[in-house]
Amino acid sequence: MSAPHSSLHHNLHDNRTLVWSLFAAFALVTLYMLGARTLVPPDEGRYAEMAREMFVSGDWVTTRLNGIKYFEKPPLQTWMNALSFTLFGLGDWQARLWTGLCGIGGVLITAYAGTRVFGARVGFYAGLVLGSCFYWVACSQIDSLDMGLSGMMTIVLCSLLLGQRDGASAAENRNWMLVCWAAMALSVLSKGLIGLMLPGGILVTYTLVTLQWRLWTRLHLVKGLIVFLAVAAPWFILVAMRNPEQPAFFFIHEHWDRFFKTEHHREQVWYVFFVLTAVGMVPWLGMLAQSMVLGARKVAGADPGAFRPRLMLLIWAAFIILFFTKSNSKLPGYILPVFPALALLTAIYLDTGSRMARVVTAALMALVGAALLVTVPFMPGLSGRATEVVLYKGYQPWVLVAGFVALFGGALALLYARQMKKDLFVVVLAVTGFATTQIMMAGFEPLGRARAGTAMLPAIQAELTPDTKIYAVGIYEQSMTFYMRRTVTLVAYTDEFSFGLQQQPELGIPTVPLFVDRWMADAAAGRRNLAFMPEDIYNSLKAQGVPLRIIARDQRRLVVSNRQ
Repeated sequence: MSAPHSSLHHNLHDNRTLVWSLFAAFALVTLYMLGARTLVPPDEGRYAEMAREMFVSGDWVTTRLNGIKYFEKPPLQTWMNALSFTLFGLGDWQARLWTGLCGIGGVLITAYAGTRVFGARVGFYAGLVLGSCFYWVACSQIDSLDMGLSGMMTIVLCSLLLGQRDGASAAENRNWMLVCWAAMALSVLSKGLIGLMLPGGILVTYTLVTLQWRLWTRLHLVKGLIVFLAVAAPWFILVAMRNPEQPAFFFIHEHWDRFFKTEHHREQVWYVFFVLTAVGMVPWLGMLAQSMVLGARKVAGADPGAFRPRLMLLIWAAFIILFFTKSNSKLPGYILPVFPALALLTAIYLDTGSRMARVVTAALMALVGAALLVTVPFMPGLSGRATEVVLYKGYQPWVLVAGFVALFGGALALLYARQMKKDLFVVVLAVTGFATTQIMMAGFEPLGRARAGTAMLPAIQAELTPDTKIYAVGIYEQSMTFYMRRTVTLVAYTDEFSFGLQQQPELGIPTVPLFVDRWMADAAAGRRNLAFMPEDIYNSLKAQGVPLRIIARDQRRLVVSNRQ
């Protein structure tokens, strides 16, 4: 009786029903949770609104935000969101569907590549590790460009591994490399030249380390470039034909200046991406260092000229981390493409590494749970605004539940680690990491709703008529334009609209006095206006005798009417 029992515990990766059941549960929960939260500004509101405007206007070439030309990023995310709106209507989950599918697809292809290149158990582990990494799970739930880029970059990485692996036939090598080139083109359409520069830099670094120059003869450069240009070039040509100002802004300002200059005000301490990588790998942090060391080791008895997939994974992760560490623009999402590579390295280590590493990893997850429980009583003090203390109190039960899940799951995984039940250890820790992150994300909804300002919508909609003019004075509400289904006229506000307003100055009002003139004239003529503004501007205008009737307010902004 002992042998079947042992097989049940130790070879879960051979149980196809279990494997696909776990994947189905992961995919269904991920998709369901896409609609659990309000679109949080700035990023989620911005990309939802850009897609809404594309959907409404029917212009799929010139990207706009708030009706103003917006060329900071390429259009793939906007296209996919607009397509989602076309198929399923406007809504929160529809705005997040592309990122959710990229997160799910990234797990699926990572598991597939792990299986084909390293074996069935490693593939099973890789899917579980990536599908439970805190950062990957969280970013799959957020409408931003980072998961869209990472989904495409994961295809680049995995198709490279599959096409270059030992034993790949000539046809497999060609086909996977053409997939790789197409995915690089989609990466460029996701977030710009970084989609080509990162894989190119990684490949050059790998070649310099291994001196495997023959690898370049297996990249199908000519066919690959044709595929790359066929996918990536048409939009760049079309948008430049319609908007001659776009190329210089996009390629110089949004690439060169963002990397080398600090004018975007996105500087961080130099080690920020090392910290984010460590945090993002929870619950697998306990074996991150060992997994990366394993990536540098040669496989015993391997042909010196053979492709080294583990080293490629290590260089992929290290190059991206160091590249963005060097950049003067440092945003948290930049680091996301490293996690599929780290998940594969972790899976390889899980298959061959020590029991002690598994024990430490499970114990660290239990400690994360304990830290969450300890944090709960202090959460109201974390609020940056006195008016949001009640929201942080509302978040406490969610963090409490997440803490208990992490603590219990970590303790159970610790038990299985000590009993040498490796597959059970991995499954339990993966489910624990995934569930903990989803609970934390779901509980954030009251805070997200407050940041978006959606509680004011009924009062605003009660005042709106088709010809009501809406202004945003000194601020821009990234999510509210999406939820109102209306653009606004910006007053004394440029920020990310600087370039677009240079091209279309008539779409904004440069100063508050000019706005007051229009506001007063419309009030005198009986024309209804609404305006978003911060409280300090409201107080200043009120003191000047400007007619302002508050129709809605919260802790971040007011909405006023010019009709008494």
